[in-house]
Amino acid sequence: MDLDRNFLRVKSEAFSPNPIRSLLIGRPLATADAPHQTIGKLVGLAVFASDALSSTAYSTQEMLVVLAAAGAAGLIYVTPLTLGIIFLLGILTLSYEQTIHAYPGGGGAYIVARDNLGELPAQIAGAALLTDYILTVAVSISSGVANIVSAAPGLYPYRVWLAVALVLFVMLINLRGVRESGTIFAIPTYFFVVMMYLMVGVGLFRFLIGDLGTVVNPPELELLHGLQGVTAFLILRAFANGTTALTGVEAISNGIMAFKEPRSKNAGTTLIWMSVILGSLLFGIAFLAHSIAAVPSQFETVISQLARTIFDGQGLLYLLTISATTVILIMAANTAFADFPRLGALIGGDGFLPRQLTYRGDRLVYSRGIITLALIATLLIVFFQASVTNLIPLYAIGVFLSFTLSQSGMARRWWKSGRLKEGEMIHEQGSTVQYDRNWLTKMVINGFGAVCTLIVMVVFAVTKFKDGAWVVIILTPLLVGIFYAIHNHYKSLASQLSLEKLPRQNRIRRNHVIMPIYSVHQGTLRAFQFARTLSDDVTAVHISIDPNDAEKVRKKWEKWGDGYRLVILESPYRLFIEPLIEYLSKIEENMQQGDIITIVIPQFVSQSVLSNFLHARTSELLRKVLLSRDEIVIVEVPYLTR
Repeated sequence: MDLDRNFLRVKSEAFSPNPIRSLLIGRPLATADAPHQTIGKLVGLAVFASDALSSTAYSTQEMLVVLAAAGAAGLIYVTPLTLGIIFLLGILTLSYEQTIHAYPGGGGAYIVARDNLGELPAQIAGAALLTDYILTVAVSISSGVANIVSAAPGLYPYRVWLAVALVLFVMLINLRGVRESGTIFAIPTYFFVVMMYLMVGVGLFRFLIGDLGTVVNPPELELLHGLQGVTAFLILRAFANGTTALTGVEAISNGIMAFKEPRSKNAGTTLIWMSVILGSLLFGIAFLAHSIAAVPSQFETVISQLARTIFDGQGLLYLLTISATTVILIMAANTAFADFPRLGALIGGDGFLPRQLTYRGDRLVYSRGIITLALIATLLIVFFQASVTNLIPLYAIGVFLSFTLSQSGMARRWWKSGRLKEGEMIHEQGSTVQYDRNWLTKMVINGFGAVCTLIVMVVFAVTKFKDGAWVVIILTPLLVGIFYAIHNHYKSLASQLSLEKLPRQNRIRRNHVIMPIYSVHQGTLRAFQFARTLSDDVTAVHISIDPNDAEKVRKKWEKWGDGYRLVILESPYRLFIEPLIEYLSKIEENMQQGDIITIVIPQFVSQSVLSNFLHARTSELLRKVLLSRDEIVIVEVPYLTR
């Protein structure tokens, strides 16, 4: 305890956590434990790369869904399109590796856009990313359930409930903290990587020796838009579907602060690891899917067809592959649960989202953001019936918009850097800009990346507009509008409460204390004793509905009221609030500057929850009516019973 004449600081040593909360999410962590909750590269890959890695399980299938409309002539494009996606992945990796080192405090596209492009682009990036994280949870969980259904078709009618249960499970794990959730999910992540490389490796080997063959008993081909020829529009739609594999590339740049020191180096290394694994698996799966003539279907995934073809049936290796794929798809939601709350806290800290999102919970995570994400994603899953195909059109537009803004912002940052002299610095909110001798090369890389991702975003928006992309196109500006409404509220409130140019305020000259009473008992006298400490001007007020009751109150007050005023207000229509409000209004009419009214209410409180429902909540009614009146204060004085 630190003590001086004007200041007292007390550190609480005693803390009794709720046993149920401790069982579900662990014991509370002290603020001082925050540095010990950071993670290394191996765990970081599990936390922040699972979204990107999991997309290998469905991006090829989503391309085939579109290409199948052109028959066999369309399916041959799956490998070239995948190479184009890998090229774009390389550009994004270079770009975000630069972002990680330039903005070691994290925040990704939001912070980059805020510091280099301005407030509006930053809010657009924030809205786009938050939308993408919500869809990441919905898509990845739904895709994971699709793999479960592929192995156990009897569960198909229960897919929505399975998906909702999995969202709640991942939410619960994330409420336990980044370090603990990362440790829990690390083994399944590497299990998935091993199984995917085993499947791709065995498949490529069998292809080279001519022993691979094609899918046995493939599912029925589903044509979403009827049979058509190979057109540029069809190819672009397929490419747009495939680029969903790149969602999650930005996740590490948003969560740099979760890494151990040196943060930027560890985060950058993890990003490169993720990109190499993602690119190699994307190519291998796409090549083999075409080689075995895999068929896109809601009833059996492409991964399932690959596994049973490469491993000759649904044996142990098939089951391990499907299990690993299902787990990584569920874990992809973990990336969103790691990044959504952090981004929400950043935007909330700038005053564009509720400030409550900036508060850390018991386990040093942004609990409110985690719960908010789970609720919204659950609603999406239920509305779209856990269908990946129906959710995919909403997916990726937001993330490519954030890609474009991030890289445009980085290009402008390097442009600013090139106009500085050696030793000069520009201190910005998220970082410090100084001269970089390689500014031109970096600006070209980021500028080229911005153009590429902008083109992909436009392609996605145009080709998927009718399928549901219009929802995101409308939702993003709507969210930005909500952000600014929240921001304007906080600015207005701050302006009204500001101490700058505050005029000299008059002290309270007189406090009119009004104490409404129903009867005179121990609780009434307890409130009365408190009221007398506030002022000598105390008036008890009884609303008379029954004259006999009013007379009993008057007699008891004469005995116990110590000579203080009792006002009895007649209420012929058996109203309580209205006569009291009318009486208070009359007092206000005669008040002078510096006068206030304090209403002291004896409030019954029972230790039994059920007992509380048997009593009127007078204070709550008065609070709703009087809270907006400046010169009135409401005080509750509880009296307890067992």
